[in-house]
Amino acid sequence: MSDPRRLFGTDGVRGVVNEDLNPEFILRLGLAIGSYFDKGSRVLIGMDSRAGGEIIKGIVSAALMSTGVKVYDAGFTPTPALQYVVKSNGFDGGVMITASHNPPEYNGIKVIGPYGIEIDRDEERKIEEIYWESNFRRVNWSSLPYSVEKHKMVNEEYVKAVLSHIDKDLIRAKNYRVLIDPANSVGALTTPLIVKELGAKPIVINGTLDPLFPGRNPEPTVENLAETAKVTRELGVTLGIAHDADADRAIIIDEKGVVNWGDRTATLLAKYLKEEKGLSGKVYTAVSSSIMVEEVLKPLNIEVAWLKVGSVDIAHTMRRNGDALCGFEENGGFMYPPHQYVRDGGMTTALFLEMMARYNASASQLFDKLPKYYTLKKKYKMDREKALRVVELVKEAFKDKRLITIDGVKVISSDYWFLVRPSGTEPLLRVMIEAKDIERLNEISSSIDSIIREVVGK
Repeated sequence: MSDPRRLFGTDGVRGVVNEDLNPEFILRLGLAIGSYFDKGSRVLIGMDSRAGGEIIKGIVSAALMSTGVKVYDAGFTPTPALQYVVKSNGFDGGVMITASHNPPEYNGIKVIGPYGIEIDRDEERKIEEIYWESNFRRVNWSSLPYSVEKHKMVNEEYVKAVLSHIDKDLIRAKNYRVLIDPANSVGALTTPLIVKELGAKPIVINGTLDPLFPGRNPEPTVENLAETAKVTRELGVTLGIAHDADADRAIIIDEKGVVNWGDRTATLLAKYLKEEKGLSGKVYTAVSSSIMVEEVLKPLNIEVAWLKVGSVDIAHTMRRNGDALCGFEENGGFMYPPHQYVRDGGMTTALFLEMMARYNASASQLFDKLPKYYTLKKKYKMDREKALRVVELVKEAFKDKRLITIDGVKVISSDYWFLVRPSGTEPLLRVMIEAKDIERLNEISSSIDSIIREVVGK
C-alpha cells in the first residue's frame, strides 16, 4: 500500500486543478512550505502556462509571506530557468507551479532548494510532517514581508547561461533551421531565443501560451508528436525540438521526421561530451532508459549507474557523488553538470546543435549509428496496490533473467529488456519494452498483458 501521508510524487505535488489541487489544500501546503524555509528566506516563484497557475501562485505566495518568507515573482518561466536563477542568484529556494507532462487538467507544485535542485525525499517528508501536524509558523504582523517583488530577468539570465557553454561560431557557420514545438507553454519564451543566438533560424509551432494545450498533449511522446514530426519533415528543417509544458525535457525529431527517445539522444551526447569536450565521469540514468546505453557507452569506458525513475534522485546523486559526466531519463530529460544538475530542455537543444556541427553530420546520421531496437510503451489504469502486485508476479515469471528492482522491475535479456513500474504521478502501471526484433517485442508484451489480466481480472 502507498503511504496515505505522502503528498509528493516522483517530481513534486500534483493534482487536478480545483479538485485534488483545491484552494484549501494549496493554502495548507503553502504554509507548510513556508514553515519549512527559515524566516526571512528569499524564495523565487514561477509558473508555466497551465490552468490555475495564477491562482496557485497567488495562494502559495500569500502563504509563504504569512510565514515570514520573502517572495520574488519570476512570472512565466521554464523550470530549468527558475532553477538556474535560484542557484546563480543565491536564493534560499524556489517554487515552480507546473505539472510537467501531465494532462491539461493537472497542475502542481515543485519545491526547489538553494542548489537549484528540487528538494530530496527526506526534505519532502519534513514539509509533509509540517502539513499533517499543522505546525505552521506565524510571524508577528510587523515582520510580514511588505509585498511580492518582481524578478523580471530570469529568462534572459538563463538563456545567457546556456549560451556560455556552447561554441556559437561553430553553429552559426552551419545556417541551421530548427523547428521548435514548446507545447503552447513556456519553452516558447526561451528556446527560440537560444536557437536564434546560436545563429540558427527558429521556426515555432504551438508557440502561444494556452492552458488548454490546443496544439497537442503536453507529454512529448511519439503519438503526441505525430503532427510535429510531419511538419519537421515537410518543411525540410535541420531538426525539430519538442518540449513538455515546463520545458525541462527536449525530444529530438530528426530531419526525416523520426521522433527519438531521450535515452538515444543522451547516449549520443554522453559520447560527445567525452570524445569532443574532454569531460569524464559516470553516466547516471533511470531504469526506464534502454539497455542500449550500456551497449554503447561501456566500450568507451563510461560507467553506467542505474537509479530509480525521477530526475530528483538522479540530480541529488550526481551532486552528492561529484563524478558525473551527465545524467538523463528516457523521457527527454538531460542533465549537464557544468551548467546545472537538473533536466534542461534548452541546454539539451544547444548541446545537440553543437554536436551536429562538430561532427558535421545530420541528426539522422548520428542516430543511425546507435543499435536498433523496436520500442513499445504502454500504460494501464490501476491503483498502486495492484500495480505492485503485477511487479511481484513479473519478478517471479522472469526470475532467471537479470533483474534490476530499485523501481518496479527491469528485466534484461540478450535480445530484449522491459520495465514494469507504478507511476509516481498518476494511478497507472507503466510498461516499457525494447527488443531487437518485432516478434520478440510482441511476445513479451503478450506475456505482460497476461500477468496484468490475472491481477485486474479482465
